[in-house]
Amino acid sequence: MPHFHIDYSANIEEVVDIQALCEAIRASATEIETFPAAGIRVRATRSDHVAIADGNPKHGYIDLSVRLREGRSVDVKQDAIARIFATLKDFMGPAMETRSIALSAEIRDIDAALSPKFGTVRDHLEDNA
Repeated sequence: MPHFHIDYSANIEEVVDIQALCEAIRASATEIETFPAAGIRVRATRSDHVAIADGNPKHGYIDLSVRLREGRSVDVKQDAIARIFATLKDFMGPAMETRSIALSAEIRDIDAALSPKFGTVRDHLEDNA
């Protein structure tokens, strides 16, 4: 863990490289000790149908959701979400100079007892992290 889910309005694709945003979030997450590299998953989902603020179709948004296995302190989670949100804001800065875009983020715990995991990613990491 963690899992990062970027939900975004389709109209920002003309000014934002979503794959590059996923990579920026992934790279930033690897620098945060509480996020084990083998567990990092970043994905993005485009929302084609949205209604924002006054209804102007030029408004866009990115909502970043971070799901994290329970057990970290509030301070650790606050630091992590602040750092990831700073990455999002920095990445989006150029687009937001010319476009109406709302950014939001949330981090929440996953109950380990209710979330089984299995995989071989760790077995295939180049540095065996």
